[in-house]
Formats: sequence, C-alpha cells, structure tokens
Amino acid sequence: MAADILKELFSERQLRRARLLSGLIIFLFLLMHIINHSIGLISVQAADHARPALLAIWRHPIGTTLLYGSFLVHIILVLRTLFVRRSLAMPKSEAMQVVLGLSVPLLLIDHILGTRVASHLFHLRDSYETIVHSLWTKSPADGFKQSLALIVIWAHGCIGIHFWLRYRSWYAGIWPWALTLAILLPILSLLGFVQMGRTIANPTFPLSGFPGGTYDPTILPVGAVEQLQDLRVILYGVFVSAVVLIFAARGIRWIRERAHLVTIRYVTGEAISVPRGFTVLEASRIAGKPHYAVCGGKGRCSTCRVQIIEGEEHLPAADPAEQRTLDRIEAGPGVRLACQLRPTGSVTLSPLLVAFPDPQGVSESYEAVPGREREIAVLFCDIRNFTTISEARLPFDIVFLLNRYFAVVGAAVEAAGGRVDKFIGDGAMALFGINGSLEDGCRQAVRAAAGIIEGIDELNRQLSQDLTIPLRVAIGIHAGSAVVGTLGYGNARNLTAIGDTVNVASRLETTAKEIDMPLVMSEPVATLSNVDVTMAETREIVVRGRTVPLRIFVFGKSMTGMLLQTTAPGRALKTRTA
Repeated sequence: MAADILKELFSERQLRRARLLSGLIIFLFLLMHIINHSIGLISVQAADHARPALLAIWRHPIGTTLLYGSFLVHIILVLRTLFVRRSLAMPKSEAMQVVLGLSVPLLLIDHILGTRVASHLFHLRDSYETIVHSLWTKSPADGFKQSLALIVIWAHGCIGIHFWLRYRSWYAGIWPWALTLAILLPILSLLGFVQMGRTIANPTFPLSGFPGGTYDPTILPVGAVEQLQDLRVILYGVFVSAVVLIFAARGIRWIRERAHLVTIRYVTGEAISVPRGFTVLEASRIAGKPHYAVCGGKGRCSTCRVQIIEGEEHLPAADPAEQRTLDRIEAGPGVRLACQLRPTGSVTLSPLLVAFPDPQGVSESYEAVPGREREIAVLFCDIRNFTTISEARLPFDIVFLLNRYFAVVGAAVEAAGGRVDKFIGDGAMALFGINGSLEDGCRQAVRAAAGIIEGIDELNRQLSQDLTIPLRVAIGIHAGSAVVGTLGYGNARNLTAIGDTVNVASRLETTAKEIDMPLVMSEPVATLSNVDVTMAETREIVVRGRTVPLRIFVFGKSMTGMLLQTTAPGRALKTRTA
C-alpha cells in the first residue's frame, strides 16, 4: 500500500504538476518584484514605501520557505527532465525554454547573495536606495547583468505559462491582453530601474551616506565580502557540477544502451535503431522524421498516436496517463501514443496522423490551433439557382457578383461576432461561439442569418437593373460538438471545424433549398438562442447517420425581423406543427 502511494506521489503526472506549481510560485514573486520596480518611475521613495507590502508574504518564514523551496524543486525537476529525456532533439520553442531555464541560476545567484543573503547574514539594508546605488553607480556591469536576468526569467516564465494554457478554449480570448502585459511589464520595470538609477546618481540626491563618507549603505562588515565570495563559488560550483553530471550520466547511459538497440520500422520503409527506453516520438525526432505531437510529448493529446503492425509482444502496458487519453478517443486494438510508448524490442508501426514538413518560405501568419472538441454553432449559406443566374453572364461579371455576395455574407457574420470559415463556389460556411458559450454562438448565428437575408435584399435593390432573376439564399444552422482546429497545407491553412455538427448544418442548408425557404435551423439552435418560433413552420427530417429524426424550424423571408427578437432566458418555445 505504501509503495503504491509513493509510486503515485512520484509519478510523472505528479512531478509535472510539482514543476508547474513551483514555476507559478516563482513567477508570482517575479511579477510582484517587477511591479515594485515599476513604481520607481514615480520615485525611489515610492518604490521603497511599496516594497514592504509587496514583499511581506515572501519575507515571512512560510513565504521564504515556499519561495526558495520552489526554486530548488523547480531546478531539480528540470535537471531530472533533462536526464530522463532520451533525446535532445526537440522543437525550437522547447529548446529555447530549456536554454533560458538553465541560464536563470547563473544570472540570479549573485543577486540573491547580494540582497537576501547579505541582508540576513550581515544586516545589509537591502532597500532600493542601497541596491540601485550598488548596481547603477558602483557596478554598472552587475546592473546590466541583473537587467538581463529579469528579461530572461520573465521570458522563461511567460513561455512556460503560454505552453500550459495555449490549448484552453478561453485562453484565445485573453491572449492579446496577456501578450500586451507580458511586453509592457518588464519594460516599465526596467524604466523604473533606470529612473531610480539616474535619480540616485545625481549628486543632489540625499543618499544615506556617500562613498568615502561617514556611511556608505553598500559597505559590508569586515570579512563579509569574503564569505559571500565563498558562498558564490559553492553555489555556482554546485549548479554547474549538477549540469555537468546530468550530461555525463546521459553520456554513460548512451554508451551502455548501444548494446541494447531496438528497431522501429515504419510501414513507409524507414527503420530507426534507438536504445531501449526511447519513446517512438523521440526516435522519430532523432531520425528527422516528421511526427505530430502538439502537446509537446506529454500524453495530453492523441496526435502522435500510432498503429502497431508487428511486435505487440515488445510493448509495455500503457501507464495511467496514456490509458486515459486512449480511452477518451476510444482507441482500437494496437493503437498507442508515440510519446509514451517505449518498446522493449523491435516493432513495426504506422503513424495514424501523417505529418508533412513545412515547405520552405511558408508564411507563419496563419492561426495554428490543434484540433479540440468545442461546442459551436455552424452556418451554411448558398445562392439558389446560381447556375441559372450565371450561365448567361460573362466570367468577370460572375466574379463581381460573387464578391458582392461574399461581402454581404462576410459583413453579416463578422458583425454578429462569428468567423467566416470558407467560401466554396457560391456557398459559404461560418463558425460561431468558438471563443464563447454555445448560447452566444447560437444567438450570433441567428443574427448573422437575419443580416445575410436583409443584405441580399439590399443587394438585389442595388443590382435590380443588372439582375434578371433576384438573388435568393438558403441558410442552414445547427449547433453542437465539433472538432475545431487548423487544417490545410502550406499557405492554404486555416481554422475550420469538422464533425457531425458541420455535416448536419450543411444538410439543413440543402433542406432550405429543397423547400425553397431562406432559413432552416435545428431545434438546439432555436432553443439556445431563445428566438421566437411562434410563427415558424416545424418539421422533422431524417439525417443520414442518425437514427432519430431531427426537429427543425423553417423561416420565411417575411420573418427576418422576428429573428432578432429573442425571448427571455428560459422561456418555453412556442411552435406550430406543419
């Protein structure tokens, strides 16, 4: 029983949580420190007056233990991760995070010794007046080093938090504000440091004592400098030795593992020989073979999954984290996660999501979002009898007409708060509620539909002399669960949605065409949007792949204004049966 508790306590999942929690504690301390620096833009005295309140929690014995314990735990777990990781081949973003993290102790040790340790052991008054005077006037090189340390630690923390939150649905909504703060706060902090330094360097500033005077606030007792230097050598030596030992241990392990290679064969013909203990994902990265892993190889997604063709007897059982992911996607027999699978013998496999290397020169401006299941509303819109309208027109005239039509659809969708997914021929697809609730998405889709119908009427009036047949649209709206993510290749990548909800919305748009009505929406959309369906026609249709008929509401053009009049939340729907 005790062994099971210890095993769970020190499982990979718990260790990742410990590293995240310790990193968040350090980041919170840094954030408060940066805010305190920024107050220096007002005055040195203002920064010193705010300092006790901002540091009170960290100068308490519990806060001190929590902070420095977090430093120690975070460093130990990072070094452990470096050792456990079988390959150092990794994406550039992960490599940057590792390099920045390893540089933090090297940049921070001097500052900790010169402030907190000197204050505790030798009663140095570590006020802003003292520290800024030391870093700006007496040792500008140290001041530059600490400014660099602030930038490096802040960047390391922001990247870590971004990796942690980037796939949460609500994060996209706050991302612009978070990025703005992430850039603005360190700039304000450094400007506060510069302002305090220039103020203290001014001969008219009433420093507590001047160098060579009766009292210099930066002077330590006799022997203190030597003791701090000894501590500096010890701390730098311990950290550098730990890093060297980690890489030395990796080298020894690499030499020993050469005698126990396993071969991972892909159905495409590649064969990769790696030491036993490597994951399939690490093997792919070593060989330079493209392999999806949007969560960074932590078992939180299933994009790296593979189908085992041969060698199942050489596979260890899936650990709890991997099994949870496999259960969630209802993986079939022989499907495993490449980032968690460490074959004990040779295997043959096939990646289930084929990755392609990015072509050279591809723009990185597209919105890269991995597939996530979300509750959204989907709208399909199409022009009825467009073939009849276009067959007697010149190609350039058709392009002009379509662009005017697309402008109406795009403006209505964006005004309602939705996102145009794509235009195909004379059809359009739009998504609603990607960054909000499903109720908001349904209301937005209904408003967009009303806007499109009204916009087409206005377009018909403007082009009445040119159109022999007025433009008429057919719109279908459905809401439910769909997988939303970035799909495509090269420059043709965009955020889209796939799944049953999309298929049903397309089917409703076809139904609107068949019954010659401008709008058809499903019952879930009508319910969640609270639209008044009292005068709407009610039908039930059979959708391919569904055993239960789907209830729909049909709206005529004269009912467009009614679409914008929503009932109070929770009000029951009033319907009329056809």
